[in-house]
Amino acid sequence: MITCAQDTAVVILSYNGKKWHELFLPMIVAEAGTGYEVIVADNASTDDTLAWVNDNYPTVKTVQIPINRGFANGYHEALKQIQAKYYVLLSADFEVTPGWFPPLINAMQRYTGLAACQPRIRYWREREYLEYAGAGGGFMDKYGYMFCRGRMFSDLEKDEGQYSDDIEVFWASGGCMMIRADLYHKIGGLDNDFYAHMEEIDLCWRLKNAGYKIGYIGQSLVYHVGGSVISYGSPQKLFYNFRNNLILLTKNEKASKLLWLFPMRLVLDGIAGLRLLLTGQFIGTWTILRAHFNFYGSLGKWLKRRRECSKHITHRNEEGIYNRSIVWDYFVLRKKVFPKLKWTPKPLS
Repeated sequence: MITCAQDTAVVILSYNGKKWHELFLPMIVAEAGTGYEVIVADNASTDDTLAWVNDNYPTVKTVQIPINRGFANGYHEALKQIQAKYYVLLSADFEVTPGWFPPLINAMQRYTGLAACQPRIRYWREREYLEYAGAGGGFMDKYGYMFCRGRMFSDLEKDEGQYSDDIEVFWASGGCMMIRADLYHKIGGLDNDFYAHMEEIDLCWRLKNAGYKIGYIGQSLVYHVGGSVISYGSPQKLFYNFRNNLILLTKNEKASKLLWLFPMRLVLDGIAGLRLLLTGQFIGTWTILRAHFNFYGSLGKWLKRRRECSKHITHRNEEGIYNRSIVWDYFVLRKKVFPKLKWTPKPLS
């Protein structure tokens, strides 16, 4: 068990991540003096990552996970071995900037009921642009589709300081998320069965159903490489996006809404599959079908998880839900950037 002297443990989940640590650990360690300890959780790497970290950064503590079962399970195994007041879940392919941490810790201490938050996330490869995995804060539309300020589907906005505020969001990026450790464990942590993708949205939704807030803190800036484990546009990523979206809806959405939402999602996901088919992307169509078969084949398990989650519901905090269809607005009305939605998220207070 690692007991942190500082309130915050920055926990970097790493799988064969030596090349990212060579690039990004120097700044992460240099900024640790602003109030955190650095811990690398090695997710059964097959290279010399762990030895390299121990040799080059003796102040960095390490946790060794014997079997790699994905992002969610990696953190599940690591965080039960770390005692701190706050965790920052930080993927290995994130670059932090000078002063990135104080706005996050100040927000956690300042805003009443804030359970978790994320910084502003830019794209490492095109550094003036916001990034896919979180950008300027995560939201959900009325049909359960996720999107971000600054990233609408494949369209990224240039970061010109337009999202430097502190707002309440529906979900915070799991790539760089600060969270109260007691609530993380109380609510059940990341769900191992997600493997990768949307497990942080599921966690945030459970926290919101327990009455807490999720925040975006615009004065904190980090950069994300992205696609370093599962590449953007891959069948694997598509599979988890469609399957896991159905799982998180089953676990967390109101029963009265699910009665009409699931038939609607069958139609909408079918249209997505048909669109891929008509453009010759046959593997994509099959992947969407496979995601649905996998989900419905294990429906009993997901309903059991729903019953477990229901025990933590107090009053549902629905801030961050966009009461329209983001698919319709983007593809039909051609609203390609967030400001065109004419929708203002609630400031944190």
